[in-house]
Amino acid sequence: MKTARYSLLAGACLLFSSCMVGPKYARPTAPVAPEFKEAGPQNFKEVNGWKTAQPNDQLIRGKWWEMFNDPQLNALEEQIDPANQTLKQAEANFRAARAAVRVSRSSQAPTISTSPTIGAERLSANSPYFNRSYANSGEGALTLPFDLNYEIDLWGRIRRTVTSSREQAQASAADLETARLSLHAELAVDYFDLRSADAQEQLLADTVTAYQKALQLTQDRYDGGAAPLSDVTQARTQLQTAQVQETDVTVQRAQYEHAIAVLIGKPPAALTLAATPITAQPPLLPPVPGMLPSQLLERRPDIAAAERRMASANEQIGIAETAFYPTLSLSAVAGFAGTSAVNWFTWPSRFWAVGPAFSQTLFDHGLRQGNVNIAAANYDATVASYRQSALTAFQEVEDNLAALRQLEIEARQQHSATESAQQSMDLFETRYEGGIDTYLQVVTWQTSALNNERNDIDIMRRRLEADVLLIKALGGGWDESQLPQLSALR
Repeated sequence: MKTARYSLLAGACLLFSSCMVGPKYARPTAPVAPEFKEAGPQNFKEVNGWKTAQPNDQLIRGKWWEMFNDPQLNALEEQIDPANQTLKQAEANFRAARAAVRVSRSSQAPTISTSPTIGAERLSANSPYFNRSYANSGEGALTLPFDLNYEIDLWGRIRRTVTSSREQAQASAADLETARLSLHAELAVDYFDLRSADAQEQLLADTVTAYQKALQLTQDRYDGGAAPLSDVTQARTQLQTAQVQETDVTVQRAQYEHAIAVLIGKPPAALTLAATPITAQPPLLPPVPGMLPSQLLERRPDIAAAERRMASANEQIGIAETAFYPTLSLSAVAGFAGTSAVNWFTWPSRFWAVGPAFSQTLFDHGLRQGNVNIAAANYDATVASYRQSALTAFQEVEDNLAALRQLEIEARQQHSATESAQQSMDLFETRYEGGIDTYLQVVTWQTSALNNERNDIDIMRRRLEADVLLIKALGGGWDESQLPQLSALR
């Protein structure tokens, strides 16, 4: 008979523990195209459209910046993780999210507390309505109680709360990786901007030197009566304009260097980078392999964060729905109570009480239904956020693919235009020295040649930036398998 009662009790506990109200989570679909619309530049390896390149040694890996083969960039990137304060903030948020899981898990076990008391009391014999026969010289009480409170998770509220906390922790881990990817990409962009500024500064310094020689030539021709004063003023204006441009680039260069210093956790005064002008040679651009659009959903940490928050919001619906069902809790108290230290811990001083309690809300004027509706609306919002994150990811990939392809064409066109402008400038300088043309023609083609040379450098900068942004849009070397597993979050 006793065995039957134990079996019935065990079966009831198993039944209660298996109850779970609320919707079961299933990842909603995201708008995904069969392939990317934009084709990559010529240095992309294509297999049946824009797919993962072979061999696999060209795949984007964790330290993707090493694909640019720039030792100085590599050294700077390595300083991001241990020193960047934004990354430390994201890491602290992740640790807090992991701790929140432990807070949620605490409800799965009973709460035991104690509040020992020692006191003495004597009632006044002159108190109103006091029976004098009860008068005494006072009494003492020494109590050591242990209280136990435990909510039995009949409908899965506690289990869903724990699961929701774990999914939030996974989202926080993805946020950390998003911050890491963004910071590494930002440093790479700032670094290439700085190198571009170095190239612009070198070009303008060479131009200022050339314009100084041109000014001296026109001055000599003017002194010799072979040129009007207007030639001198035009040459001087051209020189001064180039000097202004050189100074402006120096300001930009300093700002890029300061930004890099902050990214690696240093004050700007503690970092000085030697000038390293960028080159306009295509080998600087690494061949970045592609992937199918469906793979992108697993390669972007921001999409993973949105999906995990969506799963957590789904758990909140179930938590809200458990309010419609009764709660069962178990309370118990036991301990020792004595009149003095002598008999405090003796066996007759023991006391205990135990019993279950059901509670059920009978009327709340729509409070519970309102909470369910709020949770459902919040879930719908996270679904929209997830899908929008996916659309934004596809846009970023398409944008940078188009940019790389068009900038590759534009670079060839610009290089040809630069050569033509240089030839024209040389021609008109020769014609001016021969007295055939006015100095206005020289100024015009000097300006055109300088602008074209600066465009050459700027296009190379834009190509490098687009390459970095494409790698970032593809998730860097990250993939969803790097998220901490639910079972590992305690």
